[in-house]
Amino acid sequence: MSGSVVGESMDAAASDYLDAAEILSRAKRTSAALREHAVEIEQNRQLPQTVVELLRGTGVFRMAMPKTWGGPELTSVQQTEVIEALATGDASAAWCAMIGADSGIYSGYLQDSVAREMFPSLDMVVAGFVNPIGRAERVPGGYLISGRWPFGSGVTHCDWLAAGCLVYRDGELEPDTDGDPTQWRVMMARPSDFEIHDTWHTTGLAGTGSRDYSVSELFVPEEHSFSFAIPHREGLLHRAPDAIVRKMPGVPLGVARAALDYVRSMAATRVDRTTGKPWAESYRVQMTIAEAEMDLAAARSAVFASLERQWHGLADAEPQTADERVSTALARHKAFQTARSIVVQLFNLVGGSAIYRPSPLDRWLRDVNTMCQHADAGVQSLQSAGELLLGGNVPQKTLLW
Repeated sequence: MSGSVVGESMDAAASDYLDAAEILSRAKRTSAALREHAVEIEQNRQLPQTVVELLRGTGVFRMAMPKTWGGPELTSVQQTEVIEALATGDASAAWCAMIGADSGIYSGYLQDSVAREMFPSLDMVVAGFVNPIGRAERVPGGYLISGRWPFGSGVTHCDWLAAGCLVYRDGELEPDTDGDPTQWRVMMARPSDFEIHDTWHTTGLAGTGSRDYSVSELFVPEEHSFSFAIPHREGLLHRAPDAIVRKMPGVPLGVARAALDYVRSMAATRVDRTTGKPWAESYRVQMTIAEAEMDLAAARSAVFASLERQWHGLADAEPQTADERVSTALARHKAFQTARSIVVQLFNLVGGSAIYRPSPLDRWLRDVNTMCQHADAGVQSLQSAGELLLGGNVPQKTLLW
């Protein structure tokens, strides 16, 4: 969604400064509207333009934009709180917000003059798959990139599309400056430069529009590419390369919160058909709700405590221990798994009525199952954490920690 009309509307939105408290307040207020659009979002298999503008109006896409540009430059904790609030309304919208808000982070890996030109508004949206599965052949002035990338969440409404590549020179892999035998760079281009493939027919998170996209020998100027190992901006969002994933647990935490609130509200008036006993007086219901609240509180505390510790550690600029490096990744993984466990428990508690599509529990169950297939929620992230804790050499630029 680029172009002069959109650009003008975004510039107008960017003229008013929004701080962390205001963005979070707007996100909380917007969650109710997202809930009303949830069925439409899922049926469309992408965010309707009205929903994109709702999100833009919260300020979520500018969360990581630098203060030197007039942005709020929210901390990782503050960003996660915003995503969590949006996820109580709709998981797909929150997921796209989480991805789209990386604009400010990516801009810090580009030369400032180039980034200002690419992001004339604070509220522009990025999408794309940054893992290096594409090929970038070095040519004078830049690269010719080719490949096909999956999971382009937000590709249907983004302003810039990122594509992770390995760099080649004269047909051979080009080593990185840190001695790594391969060089990983992220290429930035307009979505109109790629072919978008309508592949996103999924169990859950259907509204993210996370389609495949491909290109053959697209020229990308050197200045429109970057390495996560070489930031061009000071600040704690760029002192470690994991900033784009720190806010991710806000999505499962928000969905679990929404599901719990929904069932607790239901329990206030529901009566067991067999026994005639009010749900609020049922031992089974009481125990399920209490255990779910306990598990959510523990998972949420782990996420925010680990993010706080990481932030203070980055501010001190001290080398991180292995335990410090994995703490946010482990808490993030646990948030996904806990959210799924909670929604499954509540789905089972509600019983047969939960299986019908009008029930949000059905959608939440499919959403959490799908998001738990993400690499950060899977076994591989745990294995890498264990390897590091046992003395293994896990590169910092893997983006896990």
